[in-house]
Amino acid sequence: MKLSEQVKPISHLKAHAPEIMSKLKDNLHPVIITLHGEAKAILQDVGQYEETPETLALLKVLALTSRHVEEGKLRPAAESFARIRNRLADSQP
Repeated sequence: MKLSEQVKPISHLKAHAPEIMSKLKDNLHPVIITLHGEAKAILQDVGQYEETPETLALLKVLALTSRHVEEGKLRPAAESFARIRNRLADSQP
């Protein structure tokens, strides 16, 4: 769906709130609400909203990993797994 189709004036929201709310669940795109021609708010399904922090955390991990690769801060996988196994062995009674 085109972004332009998701932009609605606040008057549309006031007149069609139940319809818009029910469509949010089925539509993966947020609705942009305008006031006096300017975008002022975004309506989004709560499930999608709850996924946002998880997505951002994953993107941060990927960015950090990319930076470590660029800086040469790498370790062979076998060495990393060996370190994990050692930590697990040390933590068990």
